[in-house]
Amino acid sequence: MSRFTGPRLKVMRALGAELPGLSRKSIENRPHPPGQHGLRQRRRSDFAAKLAEKQKLRFNYGLSERQIQRVFLEAKGSKMPTGAKLLELLERRLDNAVFRSGFAPTIPAARQLVRHRHVLLNGQRVSVPSIRVRPGDVVALRDAAYAMPLVVESLAEPALTRPEWLSFDEGARRASITRVPMADEVPFPIDVQQVVEYYANRL
Repeated sequence: MSRFTGPRLKVMRALGAELPGLSRKSIENRPHPPGQHGLRQRRRSDFAAKLAEKQKLRFNYGLSERQIQRVFLEAKGSKMPTGAKLLELLERRLDNAVFRSGFAPTIPAARQLVRHRHVLLNGQRVSVPSIRVRPGDVVALRDAAYAMPLVVESLAEPALTRPEWLSFDEGARRASITRVPMADEVPFPIDVQQVVEYYANRL
C-alpha cells in the first residue's frame, strides 16, 4: 500500500484544491502554490492541467501510480463511462467508506484503523483497505476502538457531511451502504475527463 508521509498542505497548495481525504487543513489562507515564486501568475499547460487532476485522485485516496492505473484499466473495461466508473470504484474503497462514515478524520487515519483490524465489515474483522463495499454492506468498528481519541473526536465532529449513499445509525454507531456512489458525490472538485485524457495515450 502506498503511504504518503510528506507535507500534505503543501501538496494541496500545489494542486490548488482542498482534498478532505488527505488532510483536514485548509488552503484558504494561502491558496497559491508553495515556494518563493508561488504568487507569480503562471500559465498551466494542458499536460500540467491533466496531471494535476490525476494527482488529486492519487493523493486524496492515497494510491500509488501503479494502483490508480489498475483501477483506471478496470474502469475502462466497464460498460459505464470510464470517468464515472473510476470515481465510483475509488469511492467504494473500504478505507474511504470508513472515512466518509465519520470514524476517522482522514483516509490515511481510516486506512490505519483497517490495517490494525479495528474495522468490521458485515461483522467480520478485515485488514485490507482496498476492499470494495457494496450495497447492503455494514461498516462498524470493534467495541474497543470507539474509545480511541481519534475515533471519539471524529465521530463528534466528522470531517465531512455523510454522503447519501451511506446510512449511519447513531445508536448502533455503524454505517450501511445503501447504494453505489455517484461521480458527482466526490467531495472535492475534479475534472475526471482530464484524467481519462491523461491516461488515453499511456495505457
